Amino acid sequence: MMHEGQLDITVDALRDLLRGQFPEWAALPTRRIRSEGTVNAIFRIGDGLAARLPLLPGDADATRERLSSEADASRELGAHTRFSVPEPVAIGEPGAGYPLPWSIQTWIPGVTASRDDPSESVSFAHDLAEFIAEVRAIDVRGRTFTGSGRGGDLRSHDQWMDVCFDNSADLFDVTRLRRVWARMRRLPRESADVMTHGDLTPGNVLVLGDRLAGILDAGGLGPADPALELVGAWHLLGDGPRRVLRTDLGCDDLEWERGKAWAFQQAMGAAWYYLDSNEPMSRMGVRTMERILMDEAGG
Repeated sequence: MMHEGQLDITVDALRDLLRGQFPEWAALPTRRIRSEGTVNAIFRIGDGLAARLPLLPGDADATRERLSSEADASRELGAHTRFSVPEPVAIGEPGAGYPLPWSIQTWIPGVTASRDDPSESVSFAHDLAEFIAEVRAIDVRGRTFTGSGRGGDLRSHDQWMDVCFDNSADLFDVTRLRRVWARMRRLPRESADVMTHGDLTPGNVLVLGDRLAGILDAGGLGPADPALELVGAWHLLGDGPRRVLRTDLGCDDLEWERGKAWAFQQAMGAAWYYLDSNEPMSRMGVRTMERILMDEAGG
């Protein structure tokens, strides 16, 4: 269990939902997928479909609206990148003991970057830079960043970062990390919002060989600080390929440092919060922090 109050979702529960709502798929083999995702339980249905069932209780109408928005985001992203993105197939309703709407989408071949590490692949770095450029080129259509998540003002995360520091003494030199954040949080924002995927972590990136094969979880697609997409440089790449990505994207010093700051913010929370419940996410946080601290020390 990753979260307090998390729903217990079984294969049998999904099969009951399929029989009641989508009988055309009910006879297909169904199995739960070990996933580092933190929002949904993921199940594979046959060879070509995946079911995503929200893990946390909530209002059914609000959940349905979020799933619909996620489906729209997947369609928008898929229309603007050459890399594979899951296609929305259906939205299910509560039933058979499960209290929320849920979704079905196409299954994308590949292995997550947390299981097949592409961090030293220059070819992968070029692919990742291409994907980021494709997303940034999507028309924002007047949309701007809203909410309190990553992608707005770094300083708005101070309270959460204090919680992270207080819980990370067994993992990091917290005194040093507080100094690093004190510098990062003051980095000015000068660029207008662009479209971003918003969560380029290893569990959302599929690889085949040493190349980028596909992108998962497009629900966060939206306008944000252009530097937000650079979290992928720190979560996914070693030093040499990271420099390749920076060159491909033409990042100036300020954008690059803000990208590092967003990666720092995300990694700081992942490392301790998922230490006992989601080992790949915690490991990502620790590795990203190690990369950032090495960069801060000058290599």
